[in-house]
Amino acid sequence: MANHKSCIKRIRQNAKRNLHNRYYAKTMRNALRKLRSTKDKAEAQAQFPKVQQMLDKLAKQNIIHWKKAANLKSGAAKYIAKLG
Repeated sequence: MANHKSCIKRIRQNAKRNLHNRYYAKTMRNALRKLRSTKDKAEAQAQFPKVQQMLDKLAKQNIIHWKKAANLKSGAAKYIAKLG
């Protein structure tokens, strides 16, 4: 266990941030899952801007890497384009 006050505070902060980041990353994954499970093109196109916005925000906050966000957005766009 840490001995310094600053180390104890750092552990507390890291735990809090970890919980926060996990929540938003999981929410993003669920939104992508919901988008990819959609078979209707119009519905998928309606969901896409929200998912795109969520990915951009998470990348801006460094919760996910910006290149990962770009790859996920690209994959979702390809999926929507492929829908008939």
